[in-house]
Amino acid sequence: MATQQRSHSRRTSSSRHRGPRHVEAVLDPTWQSPYAPSALEREENQEALRRYAIKRSMPQAYVFAALVVASLVGIVASPLFVAVALVLTVVGVLSVRRSAAAIERRGSTLGADILAKFSAGGTPKDRQRLITVLDRLTATFGVDAVSAFIIDDAGYNAALVANGASYSFFVTSAMMRDFELIELEGVVAHCMARQRLGILARESASAMGNVSVGARRKLAGVGLTYRADEVAAAAIRYPLGLAGALRKCARQVVAPTSFFASAQYDQWRFVWFDVWSDRQAPDLSDLDDVELRALALEEW
Repeated sequence: MATQQRSHSRRTSSSRHRGPRHVEAVLDPTWQSPYAPSALEREENQEALRRYAIKRSMPQAYVFAALVVASLVGIVASPLFVAVALVLTVVGVLSVRRSAAAIERRGSTLGADILAKFSAGGTPKDRQRLITVLDRLTATFGVDAVSAFIIDDAGYNAALVANGASYSFFVTSAMMRDFELIELEGVVAHCMARQRLGILARESASAMGNVSVGARRKLAGVGLTYRADEVAAAAIRYPLGLAGALRKCARQVVAPTSFFASAQYDQWRFVWFDVWSDRQAPDLSDLDDVELRALALEEW
C-alpha cells in the first residue's frame, strides 16, 4: 500500500513539470506606435523641401555650367581660361546653394503675411477658450512660442505657420463661434501634429512663388492632412472631436466675400486645416478631402 502511494506521488509530481514553462513578457525596445511621428517622416518632409529648392535653382546652375563649358573651350586660345573655369565653377556652386537656401527659408515669415490680410475678430471669451486649448496642446505636442490670432472671417478654417523663430496660429471667428470646445481642440491638435511631422516648412514654401496648384500640392505633400489627423486623434484620444470639426467644414458653403473664396487663398491653401474650403462637392478619392477625413476618424 505504501509503495502504491509513493508511486502515485511520483506520477503526480512529475506531471506538474510537463506543461509549458512560464516566459516573462519582454517589450521590444524598437517598437514605435504607428500614430507617433517618426524621425524618418520628419527627415523625408525636410528632404522634399530640399529637393524642391534645388530643382527651382537648376536654371541658374545651367547658366553657370554653360559658362564653364565655354571657358574650357577657350583653353585652346589661352591657358588662362582654366582659372576662369575654376572660378566660375566655385561661384556657380555657391550661388546655387544660396538660392536653394533662400527658397527653403522663403516661407518662414508667412505668419506676418497672413496676419496682414485679416482684421481681428472674436470675443474676449473666444480668446480665453483658444488660449486654454493652446496652452494644453502646445505642452502635449512640445511646440513652443505660439502666438494666437482670431481672424475675422465667415469661413471655417485654421492654420499654424512659422513666423521667424516662432509660430503663429490663426483661427477664424466663425470657427470660434460655431465649434464645440472638443472640436476646437481637434483642430488645434491637427495643426500641432503638422509641426511634429515636420511638414510646416514645405507647406509654407508651397504658398510662395508663381507655380501651379499641382506643383504647390506636390510640395505640400498629397494626403499629409490625413496623416496629421491620425497623429492628432491619437494624441488627444478622442477622434470624434476632430471628426466633428471636419464634418462642419464639409457642410459649410463659403461666402463669395470670404478669404477662402479668393485667389490669395488658392495660393496659400495648403497651409490651412481645410485645404479645399472652396470645393463644391466632396471627393472621396482625395485623402485631403474633409469628408473623407471625417469618415476615416469616425471608423476608429
